[in-house]
Amino acid sequence: MLAAFFDQLKYEKRASDYTISSYQRDMQQLSRYCANKAIAHWTDLQQSDIRSHIAGRHRQGISSKSLQRELSAMRSFYNFLLKKGRAESNPAQHVQAPKQSRKLPKTLDVDQVAGMLEAGTSSVLEIRDLAMFELFYSSGLRLGELAALDRTDIDLADQSLVVRSGKGGKTRVLPVGGKAVSAIENWLQERSKMGANIEDALFVSTRGSRLGRRSIELRLAQWCKKKGIDEHVHPHMLRHSFASHLLESSQDLRAVQELLGHSNISTTQIYTHLDFQHLVEVYDKAHPRAQKKSE
Repeated sequence: MLAAFFDQLKYEKRASDYTISSYQRDMQQLSRYCANKAIAHWTDLQQSDIRSHIAGRHRQGISSKSLQRELSAMRSFYNFLLKKGRAESNPAQHVQAPKQSRKLPKTLDVDQVAGMLEAGTSSVLEIRDLAMFELFYSSGLRLGELAALDRTDIDLADQSLVVRSGKGGKTRVLPVGGKAVSAIENWLQERSKMGANIEDALFVSTRGSRLGRRSIELRLAQWCKKKGIDEHVHPHMLRHSFASHLLESSQDLRAVQELLGHSNISTTQIYTHLDFQHLVEVYDKAHPRAQKKSE
């Protein structure tokens, strides 16, 4: 039934490879719990078992966000069993993950982004890397979305791209800024010299194969180190910076939601807290009556 469930996720729900691999790990954890408790069948699991499993994972230091995903995997699996007539209830349905304070995403300010992207290139790989990082910041892409881009997904004349592997299998069209277009044009000139034996991927390695998530993360870390950027910058930080800077300038939360591909606007609202935090800092520094009392 697990194999059939994952087939349904892949072929019917069109879930991303990342989601499927995460759900597989989550269900493996639940399988281990069942083995330790001598629970032989999925239908023997009770709500109390799910609660016990999640509590144990929490004690191991697993974050609330990860536990929410694990519960989501379980609920989806049991809903699948219900539809197939292989279960009579969903024991994970009303189990909640332990609450955890929501951390504000880390972002770079506009000057930091400019310093990072205007540092210049000195090799073919750096030309490719600059194109990737410009596109990250220009269009607010997720790491998996950028890695999955094909050459045909981007229209430089129209300054747009199509994300075909978004979260939940959703497709969306995004604008591409002028700086990113120029960087990608430079990369495509170099890419065309690599011969015919290369994949359709927009960003490829020197061997012509698609760059994976981990390779992109490592290239960004190397780029920042070489350019003298002390702060640890990960790909999602560029997406966070895109959202924060765009919202700060436009104040259009719905537009930012569409560009980011968020299904729920509450996910996008985290960036309004970032913007407010910035306003508070400005207020504290500038307002004559804002100085805190000395203790």
